[in-house]
Amino acid sequence: MADNSRTGRPVMLGQNQYGKAENRVVKITRDGATHHIKDLNVSVALSGDMEEVHYSGSNANVLPTDTTKNTVYAFAKEHGIESAEQFGIRLARHFVTSQEPIRRARVRIEEYAWERIATSRTDSGPARGEHSFVRQGRETRVTQVTYDGSSWEVVSGLKDLVVMNSTDSEFWGYVKDKYTTLPEAYDRILATRVTARWRFNWSDDRRETPDWEESYDRTREHLLQAFAETYSLSLQQTLYQMGSRIIDHRDEIDEVRFSLPNQHHFLVDLEPFGLKNDNEVYFAADRPYGLIEATVLRDGCEARIPVDLTNL
Repeated sequence: MADNSRTGRPVMLGQNQYGKAENRVVKITRDGATHHIKDLNVSVALSGDMEEVHYSGSNANVLPTDTTKNTVYAFAKEHGIESAEQFGIRLARHFVTSQEPIRRARVRIEEYAWERIATSRTDSGPARGEHSFVRQGRETRVTQVTYDGSSWEVVSGLKDLVVMNSTDSEFWGYVKDKYTTLPEAYDRILATRVTARWRFNWSDDRRETPDWEESYDRTREHLLQAFAETYSLSLQQTLYQMGSRIIDHRDEIDEVRFSLPNQHHFLVDLEPFGLKNDNEVYFAADRPYGLIEATVLRDGCEARIPVDLTNL
């Protein structure tokens, strides 16, 4: 405990962590003439016996953040990158087990997807480029791995997944007061930019780890299928169907949290031009927007994903 010389009141250090943020690492795996890309943005945060560096400035327990950066790149070479989750697990285990003062490691990873460029046509159709790629304009995959030396927490997900239903969505029967001007809608566009996180129930090294790549692909698939197949009376209803479908079909996941901005599409008034707008021409408003957020849980499980996903 330190003493504040000006007030004489005791001052105690609270939660603290340090590390190297946003280490961009691109790993090329060369399988003969065919290459594979893993493109990650890795942020490491470490905590533990770090009181003295704050109180006196002693760096005796401090692993330099530059070293954490170097470790990310060295591990990409030494161990490869099977998946964002597995890479994060390797890093977190290393920092906690190799440095006695470090008691907890948190590794956050964003993954950017690339697809092969078709380079020519053959008799059977387009050929796939062996070493030429284009960055996919799709969502960003994310994961957070936390390790305290005995147990794990893995929370994965995605952000910026833009989806739309051009019909099969209504919004009516809501509360109205003197400030309400929104007309009821019985056929509307439903569009959103999905931010989602899901927490795995794997937490013990004695258990087999999930197939991280398969899990992401199938979870994303269920999320999209639920969005497409739900006749929506509210975005909240659609959110719940997306989460419950994931929980029902993926045994390795116990909790899902969504943040869904309602990307409003308003019918344009074309009557001044003598034209009838039969649900054809819309104005896409980017703000202000409704923001729908909720957690969906497996029965009997505790919510652990933070309410504010901007901090995850």
